[in-house]
Amino acid sequence: MDYTQSFSETARDATPLLSVVGTSARLQGTFEIADAITIECQVGGELTVGSRLIIGQSGVVTADVRTVDAVVHGRYEGNLIATGNVEITATGHVTGNIQTDSLVIAKGGFFNGNVASSGSAPAAKAARSIHLLEERRASLAR
Repeated sequence: MDYTQSFSETARDATPLLSVVGTSARLQGTFEIADAITIECQVGGELTVGSRLIIGQSGVVTADVRTVDAVVHGRYEGNLIATGNVEITATGHVTGNIQTDSLVIAKGGFFNGNVASSGSAPAAKAARSIHLLEERRASLAR
């Protein structure tokens, strides 16, 4: 599976991609990754990613994360701060808080938590609920 398909051409770069693979692998600690990373195992603790974090379908991340962009195909639990884009794909499952200016949840994707804008206006920083577009349309149709 090409995990970069969901990003627009402008979001892609020539940044090297580090992969952590192994469904039985479990990593715990504080990690600082200068480039992009794909995780296909269990990771816990704290992550600072200098480019793009991709949690693969078999990836399970329970950590506080700071990154530029994030794509969640697997499971994530914690507090996520992204200066760029966050995408929860159809197979993604996120529980926790997200701070970003761009959040996309694909149909079938799961998100339980709060989202806050990383904008500079005080009102933009207030946490707000996320509603699925299909639920909103259904309530308006009634």
